[in-house]
Amino acid sequence: MTMWTKPVGIIGTGSFLPDNVVTNHDLEKMVDTSDQWIRERTGIEERRVAPEGMNASDMATQAAKKALEAAGLTAEDIDCIIVATLTGDMAIPSTACIVQANLGATKAAAFDLGAACSGFVYGLITAGSYVNMNMFKNVLVIGVEVLSRVLNWKDRGTCILFGDGAGAAVVSTVEEGYGMRGMDMGADGTGGMSLSIPSSGTAMVPNDQRIEEGLTYIHMNGSEVYKFAVKTMGRTVLNALERANMELEELDCFIPHQANLRIIDSAAHRLKLSEDKVFVNLPKYGNTSAASIGIALDEAVRSGFVKKGDNVAFAGFGAGLTWAGLVMKWC
Repeated sequence: MTMWTKPVGIIGTGSFLPDNVVTNHDLEKMVDTSDQWIRERTGIEERRVAPEGMNASDMATQAAKKALEAAGLTAEDIDCIIVATLTGDMAIPSTACIVQANLGATKAAAFDLGAACSGFVYGLITAGSYVNMNMFKNVLVIGVEVLSRVLNWKDRGTCILFGDGAGAAVVSTVEEGYGMRGMDMGADGTGGMSLSIPSSGTAMVPNDQRIEEGLTYIHMNGSEVYKFAVKTMGRTVLNALERANMELEELDCFIPHQANLRIIDSAAHRLKLSEDKVFVNLPKYGNTSAASIGIALDEAVRSGFVKKGDNVAFAGFGAGLTWAGLVMKWC
């Protein structure tokens, strides 16, 4: 028994990464850190940084075009666009509306979703619900971030972690017996200030002094976020499996949020998954927040890591604090 009244799944994926690579050795010249220190604590080796003039909407559009091509659809086939991001082009219009215009998706509703690193899974679950209710036929979900522009490149605690990119998926009806099986979403707002950009909205409007004080950049209590992630990542998949009436042993692939290799290893251990069942591209891209799982999924599909009939689990956690898990049978 699944949570869905009809088979709803993903029919096409896409991703986009900027060409500009920043390695750990490059960071050694900028802050007091080392390649060995970063690798040992995070598993990250390099990350991508968008050039000046390339915005979230640009990367999202490129990832979306690849997902549409993979799905065999045109922009006019899309009924809704959901863009998960914390680094959108501007507050209004939404980045989703800019992407809609870029694509020429004239029939699509469009909105941004704010759940940080959990955003792509939040988006998939939201899109699946819309399709399941017959509200929309084809929903485009995009996770995109330009985190390089909200980083203090003098803060070695954060600038080593993050990168830029976009991942996309088209959610629609699929063959009987395939698609989304179980889901889990949650939040703990009491821990919200563990990961924040203090001056990024109307509570503390950015000005010259706040920029000088570094308040327009990401601030993170690393130990608190790490503890939350270790507690949450495996648990959200277990909750999704329970709602799908599935056992751990039925899982074939795990595509986690790519934030830290130790967190991924901890979740895999809790889920009793061997290394060969866990997709990891963290060393190449770092933490791309809402784009992370979308990029990983696209690479997993195109490389053959995920195959038709596989039971795939997704898990995200992030600022808010938020978490989300989803289990589906790949079609």
